[in-house]
Amino acid sequence: MVITKDKLNAEVDAMVYYKIKNVEASLYNVDDHRKQLTALARTTLRAVIGNMSLTDANEKRSTINSEVETVLDKETDSYGVEVLRVEIQKIEPPQDVQDSMNKVVKAEQEKIAAMDIATATETKADGDKRAEIKRAEGVKQGLILSAEGEAEALITVAKAQADKIKLVNEAAEKYFIGNAQTLKKLETMETALKDNVKFIIDTDKVQTIISDAAGVAPIPIFEKKKPV
Repeated sequence: MVITKDKLNAEVDAMVYYKIKNVEASLYNVDDHRKQLTALARTTLRAVIGNMSLTDANEKRSTINSEVETVLDKETDSYGVEVLRVEIQKIEPPQDVQDSMNKVVKAEQEKIAAMDIATATETKADGDKRAEIKRAEGVKQGLILSAEGEAEALITVAKAQADKIKLVNEAAEKYFIGNAQTLKKLETMETALKDNVKFIIDTDKVQTIISDAAGVAPIPIFEKKKPV
């Protein structure tokens, strides 16, 4: 029985493999080398495992084997004994301690499992969030492109209408302004003749004025003879 660093009792069983390399020393230098080797092995195991927690002792059995073997081989050299190997067979705490440790291990495993589930859930939620953002960005980009297309279409229509208006204005200016002036002159002439308007003008200029007012070819006018 050993007491670990965390104050837990444990039953430890180990095997020590050795050989006699000096028979005379094994008989005369020690009283029952086998019994002495066993006692030294127990003491060394208590010292080595006593510096470890129970968990560390179970996880580091190879370290325990190596340290105990080194100590025993050095101490038993005067016995004429060579320690070949030390092997820990078991390190077992009392049943109640073992039950508690099993519960701790189980709780730790459940905690790890819960953390894994939480991480997986968080990862899935994060993926769903990124997917929603991507979809929203796609809809937004689509609306922007649609609006830009409509704006470009309106601009194109406006330009076409502006060009049409420009052509109409140019045509009106080119083909109708002169005719409108001619029509206006004819209307003025017609109104003047209808209302019997009298013009006091020099007879030499009557033909020119009427022609200009009507916007037509000159009309022959007889000059009024002056009295003798």
